[in-house]
Amino acid sequence: MPIPETILDVAPRLRRKEVSPVELTSACLDRIEKLNPTLNAFITVLAESALAEARAAETEISRGDWRGPLHGIPVALKDILNTAGTRTTAASQLYQDRVPAEDAEVVQRLRRAGAVILGKNNLHEFAYGGSSLVSFFGDAHNPWNAAHVAGGSSGGSAAAVAAGLCYAAIGTDTAGSIREPAALCGCVGIKPTYGRVSARGVVPLSWSLDHVGPLATTVGDVAAVLQAVAGYDALDSNSADVPVADYVSALGEGAKTLRVGVPRAYFYDDLDPEVAAVVEQALAVIRPLVAEVRDVQLADMRIADVRIEVPTDRTVQAAESFAFHADNVARTAELYQPETLRRIRSGENISAAEYIRRRRELDGARRRAQEIFADIDLLVTPTTPVPAPAIADLKKNPEALRPAELLLLRNTRPFNGWGLPAISVPCGFTKGGLPIGLQIAGAHWREDLVLRLAHAYERATEWHKRHPLS
Repeated sequence: MPIPETILDVAPRLRRKEVSPVELTSACLDRIEKLNPTLNAFITVLAESALAEARAAETEISRGDWRGPLHGIPVALKDILNTAGTRTTAASQLYQDRVPAEDAEVVQRLRRAGAVILGKNNLHEFAYGGSSLVSFFGDAHNPWNAAHVAGGSSGGSAAAVAAGLCYAAIGTDTAGSIREPAALCGCVGIKPTYGRVSARGVVPLSWSLDHVGPLATTVGDVAAVLQAVAGYDALDSNSADVPVADYVSALGEGAKTLRVGVPRAYFYDDLDPEVAAVVEQALAVIRPLVAEVRDVQLADMRIADVRIEVPTDRTVQAAESFAFHADNVARTAELYQPETLRRIRSGENISAAEYIRRRRELDGARRRAQEIFADIDLLVTPTTPVPAPAIADLKKNPEALRPAELLLLRNTRPFNGWGLPAISVPCGFTKGGLPIGLQIAGAHWREDLVLRLAHAYERATEWHKRHPLS
């Protein structure tokens, strides 16, 4: 059962009617039927409606009404994005029968682009974790080795993409929940600038930190999906009215003019030896592709004598999560997984004064983040300090689960605080065959630069051509 072609490869063939959206959708559904019992990447599979959408796309394309590169492409959605008439569970017993009346804005945009919705992906309950081991619907598994975590909270989305169950998926990222599972599962995932993609109709974890973005098997494919979903939403109070670049065309500009900074302090501390070695090899590949690669010290950068610090505080996330869940926690606490309930309640006693203080600090950190890019264009770091842990190791000691997740999210979380765009691309494997990810981040609204370097690196390597379970 072959891994699907990339979106950018198959889209022209769809337009020329050399292949049918029904064929693509049927192949994905067959692959889901075969592999999902092992991976548990999908909570809900929409086989009947997906085939109907594929037939409609085929008819439209046949009459010359081609909408663009996502027309007729089968995609999946993290089950935290509202879908009209289809349950959106957030992987929780609390929402197991919740059926929204309206699609999330990002889903509406996918539908307008002609995408075929295959189903809803498993995740860490209410997106409050980095392992996808806390879900009413069971654990999500890593397609490279099902005994290891897929990461989280978008674990099912990353597993589905990496295993070829769909051409792309939409995830959410509050502390790394797109990039971390993308790294652990060996696919590509991008968190755009805060406010670039609407979060309206997405079950929130933290309004101030939630980002929505795509996962796919190549940089070109995430660029194509991001192109379809990015842009201002007047009904989302956090959406920004900033022009959207042509991300796919930008890939052709290459990386020769780009200046790359390597922030050794914090992001390269205490790495797993295999991760450290692979990332150094990736930096060696990048050096001849760009104008400059140099080490940078973020702590030395200042605005009006205020240091730029790596944002790691979780007060805002904890307070906002509790605020969203407070009424349900008071009424039906038993419907949450115990570990999720514990995490939600960690925000219960945060005072309004403390929340306001931390929220002001977050705003300040986002403004100062622009100074990072005064003399460089991009930052490059390992996506995660360690490879995917074994599920058994985390389950035999439940108290070790949260510390392990916090370690996995260590390098991704700061970019949510800063609100900066960041991508994870595959850059190698451990000796045991587990993927390792490289993170590339840029200034606000410069997803185009992030994608350009990621694409140049991808073209210079072969990692994206390796697939599990093929």
